[in-house]
Amino acid sequence: MAPPLLLLQDIRLAIGGKPLLEGVELSVSARERLCLVGRNGSGKSTLLKIAAGMVEADGGTRFVQPSTTVRYLPQEPDLSGFETTLAYVEAGLAPGDEPHRARLLLETLGLTGDEPTGQLSGGEGRRAALARVLAPEPDILLLDEPTNHLDLAAIEALEGMLGELRSAIVLISHDRRFLETLSRATVWLDRGVTRRLERGFAEFEPWRDAVLEEEASDRHKLDRQIAREEDWLRYGVTARRKRNQGRLRALNDLRSERREARASQPAGNVAMTAQDVRQSGKLVIEAKNVAKSYDGRAIVRDLSIRVERGERIGIVGPNGAGKTTLVNLMTGALAPDTGTIRLGTNLDIATLDQRRESLDPNATVADILTDGRGDTVIVGGEARHVVGYMKDFLFRPEQARAPVKALSGGERGRLMLARALARPSNLLVLDEPTNDLDLETLDLLQEMLADLPGTLILVSHDRDFLDRVVTGTLASDGDGEWTMYAGGYSDMVAQRGRGIGARARIETGEDEKPAKPAAAPAPRAKSRARLSFNDQHALKTLPGKIAKLTKEIGRLEETLADPALYSRDPDAFAKASKALEAAQAALADAEDEWLRVEMLREELEES
Repeated sequence: MAPPLLLLQDIRLAIGGKPLLEGVELSVSARERLCLVGRNGSGKSTLLKIAAGMVEADGGTRFVQPSTTVRYLPQEPDLSGFETTLAYVEAGLAPGDEPHRARLLLETLGLTGDEPTGQLSGGEGRRAALARVLAPEPDILLLDEPTNHLDLAAIEALEGMLGELRSAIVLISHDRRFLETLSRATVWLDRGVTRRLERGFAEFEPWRDAVLEEEASDRHKLDRQIAREEDWLRYGVTARRKRNQGRLRALNDLRSERREARASQPAGNVAMTAQDVRQSGKLVIEAKNVAKSYDGRAIVRDLSIRVERGERIGIVGPNGAGKTTLVNLMTGALAPDTGTIRLGTNLDIATLDQRRESLDPNATVADILTDGRGDTVIVGGEARHVVGYMKDFLFRPEQARAPVKALSGGERGRLMLARALARPSNLLVLDEPTNDLDLETLDLLQEMLADLPGTLILVSHDRDFLDRVVTGTLASDGDGEWTMYAGGYSDMVAQRGRGIGARARIETGEDEKPAKPAAAPAPRAKSRARLSFNDQHALKTLPGKIAKLTKEIGRLEETLADPALYSRDPDAFAKASKALEAAQAALADAEDEWLRVEMLREELEES
């Protein structure tokens, strides 16, 4: 087996006196595809920074093979100090790297390279950062949530690009489908240590559950043994004092072992329930010939749909297609330019805001959940203390008085969910609810939504989440056209024949160009064929390479044409002859490759 390019051994790190990593191991070999999984706060991002050499551990060793190149994508890339996205990406190139790759990658990801870095949206900044780490073709790519702020088209394009790379990849993501498509091995960071599964993420969750069940069984056996020993201590024969004292010490050791086992067992799960109030009418939303435009650009064009009680509708489209505008139209928060929107009777709407903007950063967690009215939350018609309700969402009691601005992104996401689910509703509207949530919380949210007694409208870029939750998918076709498909995202792709289109539209003043869609993974209908990223790169760079080789061949032939060279310097003659032979072979290969790619391009354009 080849030696690893990157090796972390016995990594230990404490933050604020509390151990975060305790004896962590990580090994990355050439062309490996690892996903790093674990709960929010388990230390995944910190471990990735240690692997990148950006954070120094308290103990342990980090080894990188000499000449190995490592590139790291942070969750929040910093583009300050660069005028344009192209300048930012080119600054990440090393001497000898192909300069063409910078612009080519930007174009593939839906940017031009001329965008001012100070005016980028979150998705555009993420694409520029991806181009910067991909352009040098490093030996190891460390990617922390690469799909954040990307739309479906860009996510599918990124999947295709990463699948073609020869780099080893270590990947953190909450996007299940993305992990299943790309990973070949899984590293689970849990309670400060790592466990490794030599299979991709698709096999991880059954394995994880088996590990946790075995731990629970061991704890149960230990509890039973302690119970037997305590029974003996109370009622057993006490005449043999020395033996009794030894057994008592053994019992105390068992109790100590149980305390340690309980301290290290996994944190509790989020307990989610949505409040159901009076039943709405059978008709929830009816839109007839609805249209909406901004600055002369159509966001919604001649839309007619009917949503009935109990349906769960997913809304998908590129960034800027108008998904949030469409939701506001459907719920009556925004008036259409033409057409009519009719809402059903007895509707009680609860909404989860995409950008978490409705959270006052200075308000406390308790105030957000109680609307500032005491310490009680009404859940399911019953009064509950706010701290007890917070525990259902994995908040600690001391966080009740903590300001919102002190919470992490995942904690803010859980807080928004807690508030939305505490409000009585029969129409739940969730705009990107999966942002910053860990996989375990996503599982529970999916189960809760699947059992929702009311009606759901869901905006999401998470394909797996959509497949598990929704009964119908309303997809953007571009130019303000929207089409309803039965089933989840995969069903939509099968009926439509392709994923989400790459054309962007203006949505309330924000214009963002999503990337070209890549072929969707199975089980989906085959997308329209296109040149791979490597073929696109070859088509752009091979003409220059051919011209360079032709010039080199001419120079060598001129050198060998000197009749006195062999007699004057036999070694130089032999060296030039060998170089000429190699250059001619390289030219033939380059011409053959260019011809292959050019013919493929013509075939795809004709199909």
